[in-house]
Amino acid sequence: MFESTFKNFKVNFNTSNARNSFSSGDIIAGHISFDLTKETKITSISMALTGKANIHWSQGGGGKRRRKHYSAKLDFFDLKAAIVQENGAVGKATKLQPGTHLYPFTCQIPQGDFPSSFKGIHGQIVYSLTVSINRPWHMSKNFETELNFVNHIDVNQPELRAPLSGSNSMTLCCLWCSSGPITMTVSVEKKAFLPGEMAKVICEFSNASSKTATPKVKLQQKQIYYTHNKVHQRIGYRHLASTTGEPVRAHTSDVHSEIRLTIPAASALTISNCSILVNEYMIEVNLSVIAHPDLTVLFPIILCDEPVFPQPPTVLYTD
Repeated sequence: MFESTFKNFKVNFNTSNARNSFSSGDIIAGHISFDLTKETKITSISMALTGKANIHWSQGGGGKRRRKHYSAKLDFFDLKAAIVQENGAVGKATKLQPGTHLYPFTCQIPQGDFPSSFKGIHGQIVYSLTVSINRPWHMSKNFETELNFVNHIDVNQPELRAPLSGSNSMTLCCLWCSSGPITMTVSVEKKAFLPGEMAKVICEFSNASSKTATPKVKLQQKQIYYTHNKVHQRIGYRHLASTTGEPVRAHTSDVHSEIRLTIPAASALTISNCSILVNEYMIEVNLSVIAHPDLTVLFPIILCDEPVFPQPPTVLYTD
């Protein structure tokens, strides 16, 4: 019945950025619109602006064991306001004529350190604007629109602009024999990146063994879910991107390589300010030799919404 009377319901936002995102303290302005096919009575049109996080996972079970469920919820805010007020006496209806109806609205996201929007393996962080149309003697009809909420970080922090570096080495063993060492020294130009940005990984390899080694760079996502007070946790990993470099031949040294890894544009931002959900990223650099464990260097990185420029190299002046 509602669908035959109300048609083409839309929520339109007046946003000023390309990502159509909102942040703490932002004013959300726009209008709702819908078409009526006949004269209709309404008591009010209201809206609710909410921010929530929830997680859930289960484990165990089988045989006589009961499956255990773990969950937690957080409410960041829950604000309500009227778009069309009730007409005078409580419950008195307003008659709307057939045709297109448009109503502006304005609300403000509270100030606070709220985490960015996120949807993961065992949980999500969701911000939404819900519009409710209330009619006499009918259940209210709700229209929910999810918001892209972004938590801005201070991109001028020196540690986000500074290069990262690491090294590792190994020898290949076969029975009583061992090879010459395989070593790699790796650096990444900075710690913070944008989704869609290309990360440059600079590598120096030496391979004194008799086998070819192949470098590979991966982007790994680590999602951590907690119950309240962190009594229980669940960790999930996702492999998001990878690229392979040129093989390092046996008995070679001082091999320089620059490997470029594109961070997927749809990657969620890093989340470190939520007590029940954490989202982290790592650049993993591997040097692989067939039938042997990989040689690995890990770099924790941050995905943020503003560009971070690498720290300029230090220039030394001499007389």
